[in-house]
Amino acid sequence: MLQGTAWTQFRCDSLRAEEPVRQGYTQIHASRREVAAALDAERAWARVALNAIGDAVLAIDLHGTVTYMNRVAESLTGWSETEAVGKPLSRVFQRVDGTTYQPTISPGHRAIQENRKIGLALDCVLVRQDGSKLEIEDSATPIYDWEGRVTGAVIVFHDASRSQAMLERLAYLAQHDALTGLPNRALLMERLSRAIGLARRHQHLVALLYLDLDAFKPINDSLGHSLGDRLLQAVAGRLQDCMRDIDTVCRQGGDEFVILLAEIRKAEDATKVAEKLLDILSKPYRIQGHELLITLSVGISLYPNDAEDADTLMHNADMAMYHTKRNGRNGHQCFTAEMDTLPLQRRQIEPGSHRLLPSSQLFFDF
Repeated sequence: MLQGTAWTQFRCDSLRAEEPVRQGYTQIHASRREVAAALDAERAWARVALNAIGDAVLAIDLHGTVTYMNRVAESLTGWSETEAVGKPLSRVFQRVDGTTYQPTISPGHRAIQENRKIGLALDCVLVRQDGSKLEIEDSATPIYDWEGRVTGAVIVFHDASRSQAMLERLAYLAQHDALTGLPNRALLMERLSRAIGLARRHQHLVALLYLDLDAFKPINDSLGHSLGDRLLQAVAGRLQDCMRDIDTVCRQGGDEFVILLAEIRKAEDATKVAEKLLDILSKPYRIQGHELLITLSVGISLYPNDAEDADTLMHNADMAMYHTKRNGRNGHQCFTAEMDTLPLQRRQIEPGSHRLLPSSQLFFDF
């Protein structure tokens, strides 16, 4: 046995030899703590992110047991995450065919079985916890561990009625003016072509009235775009109130509107409508504490008298409107062939076409 100084030296040497081992052990534990902390932070971030998105997210393990639900999934299924975790997917996510209402295989189970992403499925119905039914669209993707083995699946789904509503909204916006809700040029041209086809078959007339608000720009510039938008909306409302159901009022853009009179018997019918519009739109508008006065310049073209196709008919109505502006505004003119002899004049004088009226004729504070 070692005694005295020899033992002391042996222990010192042993401790020095064990020191790297202890340091390594401490470093391994510190590294594990750092990894665990990083994973916890990542999980917390993922939970916040998944709760912030608009789609429902639900995760299952290999046995089809629910392991996670975000808030949207809770809302759509009627199950809270606390209630759902640990329960079979077939109980929480009861999915049936939209036509037969027979149970269908979950996209989550398919993603696990087939080891692939299952694309968006349509015509599915979710039976919620309270028994009510909800049309959904869903998809699923396998979940893998660090070694690439499938450990479960994540199912993403949403309310199908919201998708349909969004599609309908996009289709509406593609054919309507966002500010006034009136049909836009694309929808007008479609209806105009159809009206010309019917007029050709039934031997009646079609009229286009091209309207421009006189002195709108000074009002918009001096009182602000918000008031200008309100004025355009008020004008749109008056125009719609004047028209028949078969007619179309379109906002062409800016302060220009176009009216399609789909079926008229004689040219005088279009001029009578123009005179009616001049009278109704000249009445004061009371907007944001101001009394506003505006007038109209109207151009009229007729099928088949002035043109036999939609584009030319639109061009001719536009030309007639601009001749009204050049001749004093606040009136209407029908298109004549002579108007089309100087097609560039509009572009040359258009930038300065808005003359500022005296303030007493524009608006009054009250």
